[in-house]
Amino acid sequence: MEMPLIGYGTYQTPPSITEQCVSNALRIGYRSIDTAQCYGNEREVGLACRKSGVRREELFITTKLWGCHQYSDTLRSIDASLRRLNLGYIDLLLIHEPTGDVHEIYRAMETAYRDGKLRAIGVSNFLSEKYLDMVNHCKIVPAVNQVETHIFRQQKELRQLECQIGTRHESWSPLACGKNGIFNNPVLSRIAGDRGKSISQVALRFLVQQGIIVIPKSTKPEHMKENLSVLDFELDSEEMSALEKLEIGRSLFGWW
Repeated sequence: MEMPLIGYGTYQTPPSITEQCVSNALRIGYRSIDTAQCYGNEREVGLACRKSGVRREELFITTKLWGCHQYSDTLRSIDASLRRLNLGYIDLLLIHEPTGDVHEIYRAMETAYRDGKLRAIGVSNFLSEKYLDMVNHCKIVPAVNQVETHIFRQQKELRQLECQIGTRHESWSPLACGKNGIFNNPVLSRIAGDRGKSISQVALRFLVQQGIIVIPKSTKPEHMKENLSVLDFELDSEEMSALEKLEIGRSLFGWW
């Protein structure tokens, strides 16, 4: 199965506007939509997808578990997400963070995968130690690990480890939520000016050029279009090197 390199994120998008935002994203050309149980907008994501006229087979829907502790409650939680989304199956289900009995939670996900409820399973916010622990206990290698990744926190060591094992790296907050002065950064500004692109486009291109999946979020259609339009140019080795030097080696959010 294939997952688009660029998806649309719905973190902190209120349910009251989620349906319209996702509808706009699908109309603009997004086919991968990321949601989560704790976002409280799975139902609206599913509604927008069903109304869009886009064939289900063309969509890639990711959601993430929240508040699960062991095997049986995870199975119930998966069924609850399936009901809220009402799209027949989930393309990618992730453990949102390494809490609870993650081995039993993942074992339930493996069961739901074998039952055809999920097309792929993975994890989120599993840094190297937690990720390796999961790999050493699971039967199905996580397809994806969704982690804070942007020009200021590039996760090189984790990505190398995932590559060796066979897990794809996905970035949440690929534009750093505007933190650390990303939209005024002189290196990004120079490259964006030289390329005739926006700072957002350069920052996203830096990630997707390395095969990192991104899910930028915006409620404005013009920004949705901008974020999707990063496949028509390529950064050269000098530009990539300059951006690699922006790494600061720590989270901007203090979570993981």
